[in-house]
Amino acid sequence: MYIEDLSKYEGQDVELQGWVANKRDSKGLVFIVLRDGTGMAQCIADINSVGEASFEEAKSLGLESSVRLLGKVVKDERQVGGFELHVTELSVYQNTENYPISKKEHGVDFLMDHRHLWLRSSRQWAIMRIRNTISFAIHQFFQKRGFVQMDAPLFTGNACEGTTNLFETDFYGAPAYLSQSGQLYGEAMAMAMGRIYTFGPTFRAEKSKTRRHLSEFWMIEPEMAFHDIFQNMDLIEDFLQEVVSAVVANCPKELEMIGRDTEILKKISQPFPRLTYDEAVRIIKGEQDVNGKNSIRTLEEDLAKVKSRIAEVEQEIAEREEKIKTPGMKKGEIAFNQTKIDNLKSELRDLQEDERNIPQWLESARNFEYGNDFGGSDETVITRLFEVPIMVYNWPHAVKAFYLKRDPENEAFARGVDVLAPEGYGEIVGGGERETDEEKVKAKIIEHELPMQEFEWYLDLRRFGSVPHSGFGLGLERLVAWVCKLPHVRETIPFPRMYGRLFP
Repeated sequence: MYIEDLSKYEGQDVELQGWVANKRDSKGLVFIVLRDGTGMAQCIADINSVGEASFEEAKSLGLESSVRLLGKVVKDERQVGGFELHVTELSVYQNTENYPISKKEHGVDFLMDHRHLWLRSSRQWAIMRIRNTISFAIHQFFQKRGFVQMDAPLFTGNACEGTTNLFETDFYGAPAYLSQSGQLYGEAMAMAMGRIYTFGPTFRAEKSKTRRHLSEFWMIEPEMAFHDIFQNMDLIEDFLQEVVSAVVANCPKELEMIGRDTEILKKISQPFPRLTYDEAVRIIKGEQDVNGKNSIRTLEEDLAKVKSRIAEVEQEIAEREEKIKTPGMKKGEIAFNQTKIDNLKSELRDLQEDERNIPQWLESARNFEYGNDFGGSDETVITRLFEVPIMVYNWPHAVKAFYLKRDPENEAFARGVDVLAPEGYGEIVGGGERETDEEKVKAKIIEHELPMQEFEWYLDLRRFGSVPHSGFGLGLERLVAWVCKLPHVRETIPFPRMYGRLFP
């Protein structure tokens, strides 16, 4: 049986198999925190119950040793999961030594080099469970609405989003590219099936090390015939509300484990503000307030708070470091203060990063040039003013993809929409209504200096039964990052691939 089912077997004898996540012992007792992939449980081996030989074996177990335990399930609300196992029999598959990831703090590079082991930690376990819940909820959302899941090719002969960030490969002697997006193929499939979605890996060869970028990531891309941009935005809002609500409902212990404040996530049911590009630019530049909050003033106030908190944290670290030097201090008190120091140092690193970033955000906001696309700083500035995702639509056509439809009321704009997550997380969805006029699509292909011949099949969609249609793309890892409030997307996928990182 599995740890997640312990509550069903109170008072009964069961067998658990798993790995030693933590262990401590005292006279006559060994306390093992066992993990089995479904959860964690405290298991108590009493020398009187297991015998001297098994007791000594239990005492010798190293972190990540693999074991089989038999015992009685006992309710104890103080323990993780609310139940523990009183062990009567123990057998060891492997007793490990010198597990490289210890309780001490490790640097990011070390943890990334040991990603195959880091995944076993409680925090990474929780993040992966949340990712799984999001993926399942995505399929549920589309399937119950009559969408058909279809698969776009990963090898493509042409670019979707531009030619500068393609991974080129050899396809039987001819150049081919790893897919940037399944969207163009999604349009073809929607013309056959009406409503489809794809869910698969995509690739961008961007030499970027920002907290939002991966070279390989997973995209969810629905495409709907007979949908305009406004119907598209309605669907996006329903979609995000349902998926995030599923996480709140189904992952309370995982969210608690990673320390996520769920109050923001619970606000997902509120309507998403819809801003035109012009309105969003005014907000970023501080020319228009949001519910009494001004972007420039808010950033200035935040910077002052960060500087003040840095001084407080540095002082407390110094005081506690001096305190643990006191002769005769008990080990427990030293350990308590050291844990506090480690936590404070972690907070200090985050504060110092904010101290570096906020002046850059201020400069970007003050100097934003109308007509430009939004960069990461711009998205951060505007989303810090909202508690729910916002939709920015009607973008300057020049900065958006060639396939977006021009706004009939002003052809300088495209009927595109970006959905920006709150708390500074920025774009998680990009989409819009597709251009249906063949000649306008041709003109944009030429403007983007793309090879016309390779898009003939795409132009056929405009020649034979063209209809209004829309769609969007959701970056799964960016959504996971926001839902979990992670500082970097590298923790959102089991084995991240990004600039400078190919192993393990």
